Amino acid sequence: MSLQIIFKCIVFTCALLSCRIAASAEPSILTLQAATELAVQGNPGLAQMQARAQAMAAVPSQEGALPDPQISISALNLPVNNFNLNQEDMTQLGGGISQAIPFPGKLALREQAAAFEAEAASQNVTEVRWRLLSEVKTTWWLIFYLDRTLKIVDSNYVLLQQFVDIARTKYEVGEGLQQDVLLAQLELSKLLDQQLVLKASRRNAVASLNALLDKPANADLRLPEKVELQLPAIKQENQLYQHAETSRAILEGNRLGINAAQSRLDLAKKEYLPDFSVDASYGARANTPSGNKRSDMLSLNLSMNVPIFAAQKQAKAVDQRTRELMQEKYALQDEWNKVRSQISQGYTDYQRAKNQFVLYDTGIVPQAKQTVASMLAGYQVNKVDFLNLVRSQINLFEYQTQYWKAFTEANQSLAQLNAAVGKEEIYE
Repeated sequence: MSLQIIFKCIVFTCALLSCRIAASAEPSILTLQAATELAVQGNPGLAQMQARAQAMAAVPSQEGALPDPQISISALNLPVNNFNLNQEDMTQLGGGISQAIPFPGKLALREQAAAFEAEAASQNVTEVRWRLLSEVKTTWWLIFYLDRTLKIVDSNYVLLQQFVDIARTKYEVGEGLQQDVLLAQLELSKLLDQQLVLKASRRNAVASLNALLDKPANADLRLPEKVELQLPAIKQENQLYQHAETSRAILEGNRLGINAAQSRLDLAKKEYLPDFSVDASYGARANTPSGNKRSDMLSLNLSMNVPIFAAQKQAKAVDQRTRELMQEKYALQDEWNKVRSQISQGYTDYQRAKNQFVLYDTGIVPQAKQTVASMLAGYQVNKVDFLNLVRSQINLFEYQTQYWKAFTEANQSLAQLNAAVGKEEIYE
């Protein structure tokens, strides 16, 4: 193998390695599905709620268990002059055990209330998950919109630069005005200003999305160049209400809160009934000095508390739990009103954005493009004023921006509707 061939192989290998290094340096494309999966797996806020729900799940068995028994060791009637165990008949060394026993039904109600609260915490995890997905999708689509708008700015900058060249050429040959050149340059400066604003907005949106994905705020993100442009048809408002009533996690959490409050109320009513305590102790006695055996002693005791301050304690507790139950019921009704409002707003926003998107796609944008092409042809033969040409291009820029804005808002509304209903089944 000649040195020339070896040199070419080395050059090719180095070029291949440099391409691989450059490719690896670029961030991978983040699809919408990948963003939602990363958020569910790594978002610390969602993980916090999951840990809380797991902690709450360990509470019911604790609430339903009996209090720990108490074990005691005692020395009774021990003479202090010589501490002789067999001097006195009543001297004894003993051990005892005591067990508190709540009135039947109280432990079950405590466990029941804790179980409802644990299930409500689990529903809160589901609710936070839907909110997280909605926020991730909304932010993802915002970045997508800003990327499309920045591309439109770049293309419009190229076109306006062409307008500047045409106007300058016509001015140099005496067929145009200097003010046309200045006007085009002014519009170029405006585009540069818009570009600065859009880039800053994109950086802020990327920081927000990175925070949701548990990534460094300054990590770069690349989104796909193309997405599906078909906007689906969705179910009617009343159907979405029906789905949300049975599937929205926050509503189910409120219902579980009502059940827990009812259990606590039933428990408060049972507090009028006494709790018991059972005690047993065994006392061992030493033999007499003469060697006679003394009998050991067994003591049994049953005690109960007497709720003689019921008017100040138990009655007030019942009143408190009753008000808490009413609070939970009002909270459910208030949340249901909010859910319906969210669905109606999301439904209206989606239909509006979808219709706007179709209008821009099939009518306004194509017509604006034709207008610009016609104006440009007319200007080149001195049949159209330069100001009208520039205005037509500016209008096209705004319409193209509104086209992507409507598409983005429609998808953001879908994400918010999914979260408001609490399930994906919103499409026809």
